Amino acid sequence: MTYFIKEYYLYQMSMIDLNCDLGEGFGNYVAGTDALLLKYISSCSIACGYHAGDPLIILEAIKLGLKRNVRFGAHPSYPDRQGFGRRSMDLNPKEHYAFILYQISAMKGMVESQGGRLNHVKPHGALYNDSALNEDITRSIYEAISAIDEDLCVYGLANTAHEHIADKLGISFIPEAFADRKYHYDGTLVSRSNSAAILENTGEVIDQVMALIHHQEVVSIEGKKVNIPTKTICFHGDHVQILPILKEVHKTLLEANIEIKFCN
Repeated sequence: MTYFIKEYYLYQMSMIDLNCDLGEGFGNYVAGTDALLLKYISSCSIACGYHAGDPLIILEAIKLGLKRNVRFGAHPSYPDRQGFGRRSMDLNPKEHYAFILYQISAMKGMVESQGGRLNHVKPHGALYNDSALNEDITRSIYEAISAIDEDLCVYGLANTAHEHIADKLGISFIPEAFADRKYHYDGTLVSRSNSAAILENTGEVIDQVMALIHHQEVVSIEGKKVNIPTKTICFHGDHVQILPILKEVHKTLLEANIEIKFCN
């Protein structure tokens, strides 16, 4: 593990993938500014309809992404539109497998219908957190991916259940970090119920991004440095200050000669 971090540190000095979650509206409700965000990122994960998104919004996000040559990902969630996918659900493995299979398949079909290619899968919200801790849930995700396209990779938290299951099933895993979220000392994300969970200040976000790129670490909410291996950094599209923050991060990276480019 130490060798991997040292080797990757050298790679990250000059290149990083920036990603956003897109298509998270529904009907007349618009969340985020997808067209503007796409100017500053290299990959995106599009809501599949279970926490947000509808066919028209999904299709528009795909068309916008194709114009910007970004990598596409499916962003499946628990079937929890009322809670925006941020509530865990007690489902059995067959149910997990089926709803994940359905969402990824639909997104892959829509992306390919427009001449694009699906690159990755990134679970959303509670499913993202649960899949990092529960191997049964993680396995359902990877088995669904194996049934659809083994060339798809997964974005998720490093040092979790993902690495073991990904290696076992032969699926590529891309460790992800968050530009705008606080971490605990054990590498898990601080719950959104905590008022300090979200970084609101542009300077704080830039500091965290640069620490991730140069040192693969962040300062936890407990005040301790924690190692966070990462190949891609996420900016939440529903963050109230997402556009000015992302523009400033983009500018800072270019000034530091760090290329913004998809990682696989």
